[in-house]
Amino acid sequence: MDTDEQSVVLPSSTTSGLSLSLHPLPILNISEHFTRLRLQSRSNSPFVLGALLGTQNGREVEIVNTFELATEEGRDDLVDHGFLVSRRDQYKQVFPSLEFIGWYTIAPVPTSRHIALHEQARQFFRLLASETHSLQFTGYCSTPLLLVLQPSIITPSSSDITGQTLPFKAYEPTIEIRDKKTRSVFIEAPYKVETGEAERIAVDWTAKGGGGSTSLESHLQTQRAAVKMLHERILVLVQYVTNVVAGQVPTDHTTLRSLSALVASLPASENKGFREEFDTEYEDVQLTAFLSSLTKSTNILNDLVDKHLVLTVGSRDDRTMPGSRRRMGKQGMMTGDWVMHS
Repeated sequence: MDTDEQSVVLPSSTTSGLSLSLHPLPILNISEHFTRLRLQSRSNSPFVLGALLGTQNGREVEIVNTFELATEEGRDDLVDHGFLVSRRDQYKQVFPSLEFIGWYTIAPVPTSRHIALHEQARQFFRLLASETHSLQFTGYCSTPLLLVLQPSIITPSSSDITGQTLPFKAYEPTIEIRDKKTRSVFIEAPYKVETGEAERIAVDWTAKGGGGSTSLESHLQTQRAAVKMLHERILVLVQYVTNVVAGQVPTDHTTLRSLSALVASLPASENKGFREEFDTEYEDVQLTAFLSSLTKSTNILNDLVDKHLVLTVGSRDDRTMPGSRRRMGKQGMMTGDWVMHS
């Protein structure tokens, strides 16, 4: 069998000794990257490529952050190393403790195409080690990790070595010797999801729909959902009565009597008193909302005026007193004013 046709992933009986921790931010970044490219390209399987940032202590690795990678124009199998180096340097300025430890993609399983991309990543790490003259990259950066998002997988089997319900698989590269020939392959590495206190707060905030969520908004959303469901059911009843009148469905007298009793139990809502009371309540609510908006605008304007006064007084003092600030004398006059009047 040709090597390209063979699986590039070793069987599950071969385990990795890597201790891998995956943080929530890479999961969110990779999912967002995949969703955005799928909508932009209108394809269910777009080509997604990105880099993994994290830390390593021996065989313990943490994936903390990610960033997207670019490819050469017209060549999806060739990474733009200039863009890669530029983005790495930018992240290094903000997160000096994070290192470039691997890359991610979207695929059902790794293939020979990923082996070719992996060789480019390995060459980049070797170049990085030679540029920085740092021996700490030599042992690990020659074998960058691969993190694969598998959207088609819903739930893993019980024999899954990661034991995770997330559609992610982590792979560690290695060399297989078969028939006196060597080839690059992957070993599936177990991982665990690890979160800090700040990450748990951020994930919980994101799961609830972002900022600005209050108890009032939750109550109103619940009320809206209830009204929407009631409206849909009323439409079903109206459609049923319409079909009965048109003779399209058989008449069910039990159902019609139930509908008649339901309508009779409803309060009369079209009389003049109800309409006047409803209009009054509606106007009160609108007036309250208007006053709230007006109060908020007044506070913003007040803050703006205060800031303008502070800047104006500060610039005036700078123009009149190039040296040290003068102290206030009696009756709100400057000490310099006493000299002028003396």
